[in-house]
Amino acid sequence: MLLEMERISKSYGDVNANRGINYNLKAGEVHAIVGENGAGKTTLMRILYGMEQPSSGSIKLNGKEVFFNDPKEAIRHGIGMVHQHFMLFPNFTVAENIVIGKEPGVIKFDRKAAVAQVEALSKNYGIKVDPLAKVGDCPLGVQQRVEILKVLYQGAEIIILDEPTGVLTPLEVKELLEAIKALTLKGKSFILISHKLNEVMSAADRITVLRDGEVTGVVEASDTDVEQLSNLMVGRALAPSIKQPSMPKHPVLELNNVSLSGGGSKKLLDSISLQVRAGEIVGIAGISGNGQSELIQVIAGLLSPDHGKISLLGANMTGRNARDLRDAGLAHIPEDRYIWGANKSATVAETGVMGHQRRLQRFGILKRKVIRGLVSDWIKQYSIKAGSLDNQTQNLSGGNLQKLIVARELAQNTPFLIAAEPTRGVDIGAMETIHDQLLRKRDGGGAILLISSELSEVLKLSDRIIVMYEGAIAGELQVGEATEEKLSLLMAGGKRNE
Repeated sequence: MLLEMERISKSYGDVNANRGINYNLKAGEVHAIVGENGAGKTTLMRILYGMEQPSSGSIKLNGKEVFFNDPKEAIRHGIGMVHQHFMLFPNFTVAENIVIGKEPGVIKFDRKAAVAQVEALSKNYGIKVDPLAKVGDCPLGVQQRVEILKVLYQGAEIIILDEPTGVLTPLEVKELLEAIKALTLKGKSFILISHKLNEVMSAADRITVLRDGEVTGVVEASDTDVEQLSNLMVGRALAPSIKQPSMPKHPVLELNNVSLSGGGSKKLLDSISLQVRAGEIVGIAGISGNGQSELIQVIAGLLSPDHGKISLLGANMTGRNARDLRDAGLAHIPEDRYIWGANKSATVAETGVMGHQRRLQRFGILKRKVIRGLVSDWIKQYSIKAGSLDNQTQNLSGGNLQKLIVARELAQNTPFLIAAEPTRGVDIGAMETIHDQLLRKRDGGGAILLISSELSEVLKLSDRIIVMYEGAIAGELQVGEATEEKLSLLMAGGKRNE
């Protein structure tokens, strides 16, 4: 056995993140770890990578016990980790990012040698990159490849992938899974942490399921299915969301010829016209970087358009700020929970009212008892593992923070909601809960603009789907006529009749 983690336990005060976990990995294997948010997956991998020390238990490599005080020691033993949020320098080139910390050159950095080494590495493992490209200009799928090449350059034999497909397009996901399979044929071994069970079934040889810090099952991928994995994860059968036909009414959000210029001649948004009516969900699909983020920010009052008009409930809101938009009836689940949705040093209770705090104050003083009661109710409703309400937001897992932000924005009962990547990083049980709540808001007359990189989510929830390509609307499909193939064609710049 290549790797053995035996009876690993980890406690933080009264919280037991890992409870006597046994996990092993064979050479040339993909062994996935799945579980609900807060099940202990990330804690276990942080221990393996030397970022945390176990309260008890041991780790063996090739039968020999090892102990890692920090990630450098893990790397020296051939263990590399690709984190959920990429750890790259956007202003550096691909080659510079890959060799950083182990740069060629005696007296000074040998850039030519670095490029040559990266080219050889790329060719050897069949992972295509341009060594001279600036990372900040690369699509997310390419940045993912850079992260993998970086750990391979460091000599990793075991590669930990933490939610590797969370920000990738369907095509990029396919390419990543193919790269993983190719690398296993060259003897590399993978630990795959993911909430996306279909991808796990496609990529993994074995699957370990965690729940509440304990192992609830270890199964061969060939002997299981998504339904069984879901039951092992959440301890119950999941009821599918029931979507009733929509009954749209009056327009709530209207955009007319909205444009936004970029740094050069290319427009970030090019004459966008759309409307979202009460009682419907309009989905936005598109490959990352085609204007979706700018569209969200313009509607939410974070950017001002150069041209065009934005109306909310008939009122002209063009160029108004985020506070004005919220006062006018907008709620916003942001696409990045850390940048736009929370303050890491704030408490759970404070994060629960962030952006809407003025509704919960009297004479400038927050109604703390009311706030704590509301946030406590959301924690129960969405099964958020947050510890104390006074716990800092940065101590929550990404999925639990996502659930808290979703709960906060849906609880405002606003006429209009921007739901950007609403289920990013959450487990399958939480995903069903969030989908149910979005449909309930729609059925109650709410207007929702859904932006998601998950085509399955867009198809499941939307009543109409708008596809964006290079800052413009490439096409619109009713959900009944939309398929992944048709959407993918439009996302790539094709035409509906091709």
